[in-house]
Amino acid sequence: MAEFFFDYGLFALKLLTIIIGIIVIVLISVRAGMRTGKSREGHIEVTKVNDEIDRLRDTLNATVIDADSFKRQLKQRARDEKAERKTKLKALKKNAKKGTGEKSDSDKKGRVFVLDFKGDMRASAVSSLRREITAVLSLAEESDEVLVRLESGGGMVHAYGLASSQLQRVKDRGITLTICVDKIAASGGYMMACVASKLLAAPFAIIGSIGVVAQFPNFHRLLKKNEVDFELITAGEYKRTLTMFGENTEKGREKFIEDIEDIHALFKEFVTQHRPQLKIEEVATGEFWFGQRALDRALVDELVTSDEYIVNACEKSDVFEVKYKMKKSFPEKLGFALQSAIDGTLLKWWDRATKNQFYL
Repeated sequence: MAEFFFDYGLFALKLLTIIIGIIVIVLISVRAGMRTGKSREGHIEVTKVNDEIDRLRDTLNATVIDADSFKRQLKQRARDEKAERKTKLKALKKNAKKGTGEKSDSDKKGRVFVLDFKGDMRASAVSSLRREITAVLSLAEESDEVLVRLESGGGMVHAYGLASSQLQRVKDRGITLTICVDKIAASGGYMMACVASKLLAAPFAIIGSIGVVAQFPNFHRLLKKNEVDFELITAGEYKRTLTMFGENTEKGREKFIEDIEDIHALFKEFVTQHRPQLKIEEVATGEFWFGQRALDRALVDELVTSDEYIVNACEKSDVFEVKYKMKKSFPEKLGFALQSAIDGTLLKWWDRATKNQFYL
């Protein structure tokens, strides 16, 4: 029996060594690809949401109703679409002969362009958002609408300031900007959301957190205890106020707080500019609210999920989902797969560790 356990332990150790080796190789490949790889161009992908909904309905109908009825429905739809195309063609020829350049009634059908923004601390998704907005604005007219499905808990001030400016481009062109928050738009996320012409939220979406936070440790006493000197050389009285390793002064601390307060003031001014109906001093406390409470405080305009809004829009408009896809190298794909696997494992263990706790 002892020999069995010894052999089994040796096998497990070998297996663990192989797994670690694979992980190290993958990580090295990813880093090498990021350092040496040339910049790769992406491309715009456009999906007509109306067609997706039709496919979902057809899939369900094919099972729910009898085959003959389903075939009749498909034939009738084909006839209707053919008649619609003929009507459009006649209208186009008529306008072309007149030389008026006017659009036919069918061409006046509204269009909704759907974009997604899932934010992190650095608002990294702004690199795709700016290209998507540029593509949409090259085609969109004032009668169209841009819908952004936004999800972000906030992050760096300058990064979310840039993201908000990208959304402002839509409004500057006179196009309706609708933002829908299904989960969270807090802090920098709300800085983006408040730019909207219409701001929608799901009933339990987290909204608000109009505040600023900064925190970091200071190791000065630890360094001093171990007789380690730290030199910080600056030119300019306030080039550096608080540091992680130097001895912080009260004057530097006061300046840092002053800067934080100024950023908060700018944040409040920005929100007030875009949502003047808000009682800004009541909501700019750093607190957040769930959907209904946010609606009561005028932080949002309506409670509705993005799914419901898009399905309703499909009944009267052509709805297009626009995504900018960046080409990824093979090492990057491997790194993403590895990251997903690690995230999944960590989440599974976290779920096991907290399964005896009560939570929503």
